[in-house]
Amino acid sequence: MKTLKIKIATLSIAIASLGILGVGCNSLTKTQKGAAIGAGAGGTIGAIIGKSAGNTALGAIIGGAVGGTAGAFIGRNMDRQAAEIKSTVPGATVIREGEGILVKFDSGILFDTDKSDLKAAARTNLQNLSKSLVNNPQTNILIIGHTDDTGSDTHNMDLSVRRAESVKSYIAAGNVANSRLTTSGKGETEPIAANTTADGRSQNRRVEIVIVANEQMKAQAKNAQ
Repeated sequence: MKTLKIKIATLSIAIASLGILGVGCNSLTKTQKGAAIGAGAGGTIGAIIGKSAGNTALGAIIGGAVGGTAGAFIGRNMDRQAAEIKSTVPGATVIREGEGILVKFDSGILFDTDKSDLKAAARTNLQNLSKSLVNNPQTNILIIGHTDDTGSDTHNMDLSVRRAESVKSYIAAGNVANSRLTTSGKGETEPIAANTTADGRSQNRRVEIVIVANEQMKAQAKNAQ
């Protein structure tokens, strides 16, 4: 029920934002949406990716936005990196919105059931992702682990933390600075589908990697105005 209320609130903000932005919003490119992010537009981004991301990922993308011309500059950089990740990391779902990128892995791609040790195929995906992160050093990365509701709350929270840390360790081993990497385990608290079906539970078992501009890129973007 709590999750449903949050999603309803997000959608309400999105509807209000659409009224502010006007009917022309649908014609905006993803980069232009980056320029539009502000007090009102954050809800629009939330509505766009809300079915694909948990609230923590959403908050990271919306909360890290600067908006305006600087936001458009950041958006163009993110466009390029998202295209690079899509072409080199076939096991990932890549969603590009606003001033950030969401890279999502179903947990079955990365881990065996109830395990936090990375599969061999997962290492290849994460190696390729690490290369893109090294090539684009002006970003911060948040790694979020999620589970379905099978098992106890405590077990699921612990498993999600261990999985996020496992992904972080492997990315860091690919020469991505630890200072850029943050982890969060959410257990079963941020489902993106119903846990009443096998398909829904499969969607909820995932790792989300959020890429946003760091302070260096934000400063560069503001100076470019």
